[in-house]
Amino acid sequence: MAVIVRAGAAPMVWLGVLAAAVGLVPEGLTGRRIGLYGGAALFLVAAAVVAVGRMGRYRELERTATRAARGDILQDRAVTVRNRRRDHRWWLLAAFAAAVGLSFAVPAAGGMLLAGAGTGLWLKARALGRRESAAEKLLWVRTDWVEGGRPAGARVKGYRTTGPAAGDAAPGGARRR
Repeated sequence: MAVIVRAGAAPMVWLGVLAAAVGLVPEGLTGRRIGLYGGAALFLVAAAVVAVGRMGRYRELERTATRAARGDILQDRAVTVRNRRRDHRWWLLAAFAAAVGLSFAVPAAGGMLLAGAGTGLWLKARALGRRESAAEKLLWVRTDWVEGGRPAGARVKGYRTTGPAAGDAAPGGARRR
């Protein structure tokens, strides 16, 4: 389940950094210094909001998690990451274009906002991983319940649990080494 959260983090961070770098080229309406200060503030706010957003729903689903049945299909980490990134590539491209477009008004702010959202997703995945490690169980969501890549969406009725050695993902969605 944390794989789904973590899958969107890296592309958002890198596209945000690229958009912020491109955004430093034009002077913008506000000037580079104000754009960088505003972007830094947006980065921190976005990272905090995304990191703590919907955590109550995650905790509720984690509390009611049941052991994975023999018939439950656990999807490979690489497949989950590939599907998540493929499903959201147009949203990422639109967010990147909006961040670059915003840089003509406020240099680097849009890119830093995008990078902050990606950092917030990464922080959320880390927090979920710490809880998985503390409970010594991995949390999974059935693939047919995940609509649009939302592991805590309305269709998700509960999580499934396995031992920490199951699957190819470490707690928090990282690749098992």
